[in-house]
Amino acid sequence: MTKVDFYTGSTDKLRTACQLSHKAMQNGVRTAISLPDAATSQALDRLLWQYPATAFIPHCFGDSADADQMPVVLNHGSDKFPHHDLLISLHNECVPFFSRFERVVEIVSTDTEDSRMGRERFKFYRDRGYELRHIDLTSAKST
Repeated sequence: MTKVDFYTGSTDKLRTACQLSHKAMQNGVRTAISLPDAATSQALDRLLWQYPATAFIPHCFGDSADADQMPVVLNHGSDKFPHHDLLISLHNECVPFFSRFERVVEIVSTDTEDSRMGRERFKFYRDRGYELRHIDLTSAKST
């Protein structure tokens, strides 16, 4: 069954996605990132080219011919991902295809409305019996 991690207290959800993608890549875990729209996808794409400062995270969009070779794949408006190790979701609602993945990461910002929606997603997973873990980024500075 899919394991779900909630990272709460993010001051920058895209940067948190970069940090978690980088950590996953270092551990040999392939990452799919599902984004709500093209603008957010483009913003994350640019950020991944610059993170970390001394390198970059190899990545592409899901419709790329090289997607199955990349450690990080971005997608919006589609559930097409070439691997199913880790899903980072930046949506306000649970994506319907999350259970294909071994692990799901939900990132929740410090914004009041985003926190409320994060609690709704947490309840959704909890009520369906998924194993949940909570990481509070306001106290965990290593992520």
